[in-house]
Amino acid sequence: MHQLDSMQIFVRVAELSSFTAAAESLGLPKATVSLAVQQLENHFGTRLLHRTTRSVQMTQDGQVVFERSKDMLADFAELQTLFRKEPSALAGRLRVDMPIVIARDLVIPHLADFLRRHPALELELSSTDRRVDLVREGFDCVLRVGALVDSSLIARPVGQYRMINCASPAYLAEYGVPTTLADLARHRLVHYLANFGGRDPGFEYGDPDAPDTVRYVPMGGVLTVNNSEAYTSACLAGLGIVQSPEPAMRHYLAKGQLVEVLPAYRPAPMPVSLIYANRRHLPQRVQVFMDWITGLLQPDLHDAGRP
Repeated sequence: MHQLDSMQIFVRVAELSSFTAAAESLGLPKATVSLAVQQLENHFGTRLLHRTTRSVQMTQDGQVVFERSKDMLADFAELQTLFRKEPSALAGRLRVDMPIVIARDLVIPHLADFLRRHPALELELSSTDRRVDLVREGFDCVLRVGALVDSSLIARPVGQYRMINCASPAYLAEYGVPTTLADLARHRLVHYLANFGGRDPGFEYGDPDAPDTVRYVPMGGVLTVNNSEAYTSACLAGLGIVQSPEPAMRHYLAKGQLVEVLPAYRPAPMPVSLIYANRRHLPQRVQVFMDWITGLLQPDLHDAGRP
């Protein structure tokens, strides 16, 4: 087996702390993965991984080889396309993740043109509202909407979504149109939680007297959801007020299926960021995709490019 292939396999095992998971991720037999790591250990003359029945951990030498191998693999991937100036020269697998609504309404409708310009790319598109593990799940980049918590990753700010409050005409006919924060006492909120078991803080709004301060009004509700499609559907069904990025609601507002309420008390803008692993050299295919999706998003964002 070529040494670069062995290094790639070793890096995947180290990232996932599992021979089995690495084999599944790479589409290889587990025996092939084990043999590749063994050959690499023989080549360096040192043990790279501590193996037990329950876990796989890097040795001190393994950590050094891991960091150097990641840089070398990134350099090699970049070297392969260094003198290929044509966009169509981009090749290889590209695995990305993004929110469901952005994938469905924005990216997929324009994807045919992108892939036509880069026919040698193989795109794996994950669309989910959960926070995927970029490293463990092997993503090249992830588009995230909301606050960031992954301090070990690199974030490229894209802009911010303007947020609005919406309700259906049927809901407003039954509960009335709120015009003040005090009116919310007799209203319902559709609660959104990425993981059940927590508590939704309530109706969020930016304090007009303190622009950098976010405040909440605790509100009741009969429904809690954990994805954006269910969130919008619940609002359309008259189950309560929602707070959502304006572009996602634009279609329903234009058709009169939803109505904006409390425009003076909108939530704080929601940051949009592209996230990728901490690599010294980012493969060109990843850079090109991030530039492309940034261009798609720009018309719907403000404060573009600011943290």
